[in-house]
Amino acid sequence: MEQGTAEQSPRARAWVPAQPGSAAPRRHSVRGQVLAALRQALAGGELLPGEVYSAPALAERYGVSATPVREAMQQLAGEGAVEVVPNRGFRVAERSPRDLAELAEVRAMLEVPAIVRLARALPPERWEELRPLAAAGVAAAARGDRAGYAEADHSFHHAMISLTGNRRLTEVTGDLLRRTHWAGPGGLRRRTAELLADASEHTALLDALIAQEYAVAERIAREHVSAARHPH
Repeated sequence: MEQGTAEQSPRARAWVPAQPGSAAPRRHSVRGQVLAALRQALAGGELLPGEVYSAPALAERYGVSATPVREAMQQLAGEGAVEVVPNRGFRVAERSPRDLAELAEVRAMLEVPAIVRLARALPPERWEELRPLAAAGVAAAARGDRAGYAEADHSFHHAMISLTGNRRLTEVTGDLLRRTHWAGPGGLRRRTAELLADASEHTALLDALIAQEYAVAERIAREHVSAARHPH
């Protein structure tokens, strides 16, 4: 496990300057606040793939002790976002095109059949309840807010798969989506127009589900999930 910041290589970051608008996590629920802040930094491209960051340096950035940072980073390591580098810190994971294709394939195997089953089982008004989540994704994409879009995208998919009532399926698909978000240059680090195109697919999917156009809904769901195969 990593300890301190001494003897770091040129690729290790001893200090990560806070970005404009970054705020130190609140003192209550420090670990959770740090975890949320790190997720935003990863999805937004502030923490770079392949770079090594020490827990003490990140702790200084957020104005907390190193302990909650290490705990949050350990959770992110379990999600595949970072890798532990003994005696140095945590390296942000890099994703190859093959990694993205495999993630998209597994997501398609799980999410698309679930949506198809739900399409025939739920009344239109249940899908209408997801409109605010889809709108939040569009708004974040329009701002070019990659981190905000990552969270909105996760919330939308989580809410949709939660309708199955299968907690394990919801957990697994959520983890896969997080791994897609951590994809670095091939993931959510894209132009505003590309984020908007993805966000608009949530709205189009809801439109098809509400209209009970099952074949159209399946096509949109499959294309939306499979888009992660093709880095921009």
